[in-house]
Amino acid sequence: MLSGMSDLTELDPEDKKIITLARSARARNGVPEGAAVRDETGRTYVAGTVALESLRLSALQTAVAMAVASGAKSLEAAAVVSEAAEPAEADLAAVRDLGGAGTPVLLAGPDGALRVAAEAR
Repeated sequence: MLSGMSDLTELDPEDKKIITLARSARARNGVPEGAAVRDETGRTYVAGTVALESLRLSALQTAVAMAVASGAKSLEAAAVVSEAAEPAEADLAAVRDLGGAGTPVLLAGPDGALRVAAEAR
């Protein structure tokens, strides 16, 4: 994992954007997590946690699935907004599957403050 950062001032504007989108998805849908990913063309895909009786996906897994279903070939970056202290292994794996090892995964708290900057593995 890369070192954590205390605020968004050190981030690229495109990375700030996906954190903002993830935060908005979480708040708008009233779900535990919101996520956004950016593909190789710069398109973004935004999702929230899916918690159906027969289907459970984290927000980041859902965002990756949406990117794949829309034809994305790779990911540039991913962001998740959650109460979690670190990204889930399943989330890192989903990002790795599409973006490759080393794809940045940003974890921010509900307030939008960056907690952890990790890499898919």
